[in-house]
Amino acid sequence: MSAFVTRFAPSPTGFLHRGHAFSALTAYQAARGAGGRVLLRIEDIDRTRCRPEYEAAIYEDLTWLGLEWERPVRRQSDHVADYGATLRDLSERGLTYRCFRTRREVAEAIESAPHGALEAFRGAPLPPDEEARRVEAGEPYAWRLSLDAAERALGGFSALTFVEEAEGPDGEHGLVQARPQLGGDVVLARKDVGVAYHLAVVADDALQGVTHVIRGRDLFEATHVQRLLQALLALPTPAYRHHRLLTGPDGKRFAKRDGAQTLRELRAKGMTPQDLRGELGF
Repeated sequence: MSAFVTRFAPSPTGFLHRGHAFSALTAYQAARGAGGRVLLRIEDIDRTRCRPEYEAAIYEDLTWLGLEWERPVRRQSDHVADYGATLRDLSERGLTYRCFRTRREVAEAIESAPHGALEAFRGAPLPPDEEARRVEAGEPYAWRLSLDAAERALGGFSALTFVEEAEGPDGEHGLVQARPQLGGDVVLARKDVGVAYHLAVVADDALQGVTHVIRGRDLFEATHVQRLLQALLALPTPAYRHHRLLTGPDGKRFAKRDGAQTLRELRAKGMTPQDLRGELGF
């Protein structure tokens, strides 16, 4: 097996754009230079936004771009039961709790905290009787990772580090001290969805033997909590390379929500894969 394994892991919540192409080509170039492998993973756990036509378009766009991938492709929606088992392991160790607060209530809790007391939201389990009553009533909730419990389990966070081979948003490079407190008590799953982003990504990277995570700089902060989850689950820690974010003429990064021009639109206008590769510096 190759000593270098990376992945390109898009979510089928829209059509791919230049930013996705840049990220995919960056991963493929790195794997080729190292004589390694690059995997394609479909991160489709967001049931409200992921659509089959977007997934089909991912394969079409990447083929047009000239990229190949190993099969079968791992689709996260096919493995929700596996993530549930991982969540139960954390819960049985007292590392999670049910949180019934809405997003607005979480924001209000952060705003009302004494200045400097919280870097991000931290909560606590409800009294057992109240929790049972609210579960029985069918109230929505999220499973959150308890930073306080995690810190006790690990004897602190000082031993949590990861290697950044590129550069973080503030120039971070080399051995980086992980600061999971920046993310607070992150959501690991919701009542109606068996897993959330952080837990699924950490589990998949370990299962697939990913040695290098290559992704955009906007996900640098996610690395801190993912490093914590790796420690709690006794999983290996990949090296990380957070590449620059591709921006348009207005200086804003390309994003689906901002209506960035898609690869299929570029293709329809006559752009070739070679044109796009050249424009992106490949």
